[in-house]
Formats: sequence, structure tokens, C-alpha cells
Amino acid sequence: MAPIQPFVLRWGVVSTGWIAMQFVKDCLIDPTTRGTTDVVHKVIAVGSRNGNLQKAAEFIDTYGSGQPIKAYGTYEEVYADKDVDVVYIGSPHTQHYENALAALKAGKHVLCEKPSTSNTAELRHLLSVAKERNLFFMEAMWTRFQPLAKEVKRIAEEGALGDPVVVHADFAFDFYIDTLPKTHRMLDPQLGGGAVLDLGPYPMFWTILALYEHPSNKKALPTSVSAAMVKTPITGVDSITSWTVNFTSTLRAQAILSCTMMAPSAPFGATIRYRGGNIIIGTPIAIPTTFTVQYFDKPGSGTVVREEKRVFEYVGGGWHYEADEVARCVRDGKLESELWGHDKSLLLMNVLDEVRRQGDYKLPDGVEKVI
Repeated sequence: MAPIQPFVLRWGVVSTGWIAMQFVKDCLIDPTTRGTTDVVHKVIAVGSRNGNLQKAAEFIDTYGSGQPIKAYGTYEEVYADKDVDVVYIGSPHTQHYENALAALKAGKHVLCEKPSTSNTAELRHLLSVAKERNLFFMEAMWTRFQPLAKEVKRIAEEGALGDPVVVHADFAFDFYIDTLPKTHRMLDPQLGGGAVLDLGPYPMFWTILALYEHPSNKKALPTSVSAAMVKTPITGVDSITSWTVNFTSTLRAQAILSCTMMAPSAPFGATIRYRGGNIIIGTPIAIPTTFTVQYFDKPGSGTVVREEKRVFEYVGGGWHYEADEVARCVRDGKLESELWGHDKSLLLMNVLDEVRRQGDYKLPDGVEKVI
């Protein structure tokens, strides 16, 4: 009996920036190095914008591992390529909606970087178009598909720790914003600059995993959000943002979250506290390689009687796990992932909308295409 051949997913890549580079490099790693034998990835095309064919060609020469990848000087050529099954969108936040919409209208499945859009209204429209056209759409929340996150979820929900009570999570980088041009993606409001849209999805991810996904929550949405924001006088985008998210419909739990582009991440990373112990996620929380579980002698005591540390190693950067998920979903005819479904992307975007509203951070007129 002949062995079953792996499903081949053919990718078109929109953007030639850093995140697209990471994604392409990971897609071209032999999947068997991570124990994956049922799917394989082929990068068909990479597109640059504004007719910059040379930039796309240079990207392929540098990161394409010698594969015969087509270079295009426009995104539209990627969408139109008949050999492309799915488009990976790695452009700036405020371009996601238009790029994803064009890909969907061209009949392509879509994996779109986080946050998937500038606001919830844009995301809802994309999801409606994807559903109408029977196409797969997923936000590229790569952390959700890493083996560490799956193991944290298993331990969190097996019952020994009890229900979650508090999540603390911080994600930050010092971008040395005083040295950046005002057109840099972290400073330019036209590109959705600031900490909250770029870094905020990661504290929200651990909140969604630990609280929203927990069986005791019964998929109840947050009941309230409170936010505070410090803006940089350079361009008016947020430089430091903190917010709390309450889940009180079925759980009695709260997430205390923060992000900044003016300092490195807090050493506690992400900590999930239960009456029976703690789960402490290592830093950086976007791709942690360690977590520690602390078990108390009895609920509420705070006395640790057992501590277990887990260490994970990755071949590559960790982006290939989300690509594997897309391939399996497309192969199986699914329109969304069970691990990071549309409900979670909408929850994340709703919270970020509310954080920006309370912080009075408005994107320039015309940036948000659907309101």
C-alpha cells in the first residue's frame, strides 16, 4: 500500500517586511523536523507594493531557500495568481482590511496578521465576505498553535488548579522611539502606530486562552473593560497602555494587562493565578519556550508544595505551526480554525476598540474603511 501523500498548500505572500520574512522562512522548513507529516507548504509568490518588483525579487533571493518563487511588484498580481491557494497578509495593520478583502474577492483563502483589522466593523465585514464565498479566514495568532500553548491549556483545564482567578500579562519592547522617523509603523497613526495595536494582542491572547476558553467560562464574553493610556507627543499614538478585562458572567475572574514601546517586557511575562496554584509563562509571551506550574498544598494557601517546569525547543521561529493549522483547515474544508476561531478574533478586536475609545486614540479620518 502506497504511503499517503501530504497535503500541499500553496501560499502567496503579501508584503516583504520583517514578519513576512519570518513566515516565509518557517514555511520552507522541512515539516518533519517538527513532527508534521500530513501537510507541507509551498510558497508560490511574493508581492511588493507600488510596482517595486526588485524588492520582491530581493526578498525571494534572500529568504526563498532557492525555491522557484514568483516575484510580483503588486499585491494584485499575487491575488490573481491561479497557482495560489491562500494569501498570507503581513502588511501594516491599517492595510489588512483592504488587502484581505481583495484576496477574498479573488477567491483566495486568507491568513491575516494580527490585529486582523483596524476595528471590529472591518473584521465583521471580512468574515461575512469569507462566509459568502466559502473561504477560510484566520487571524495569524501564531502563539495559539505553538506546542507550549497547547500544553498550558491542557494543564489549565484538567482541574487540579481549579478555576482561573487572575491573569497578569505584559508585552513590551523599547523601540527607542526618539530615534525613529515619524513614518515608522510604530509611530505613524496612518499605519495604526502605537503599542496597543502592535503589542496588545499578545496579553489579550493569554487572557482569551486562560479565561475565555476555560470550560467554566462557557464561552461568555467579557463583562467590562477599563483602560488607561499614555501617548507620545511625537505623533500622538499610545506609548504605554494598560487595561483590565473582567469575566463575571460565569467565572469571577479578571485580566490585568499592559504593553509599552518604551521599555522591555516585564519579567513576569504572563502569570495565570488559581486558588490551587499558578501557571507562569516565560518571556517573550509571543513565543515562550518555558512555563512553570506551581501547586499549592491546599486551595488559597499560597504554599507551593510542587513545582513543574516545562521547556520547549523549536526548529525555526514558531510561525510554521499556524501555517500547518491553515493547511489542515483548508484540506478539510473548514472556514475557520477551532483553535483560533472567528469568535476569538472578534473578542480581541472588540476589546482593543474599547481600549482605544477609553484612551481617546482615534485613527486619522479615512484610515478605518468600515465604521
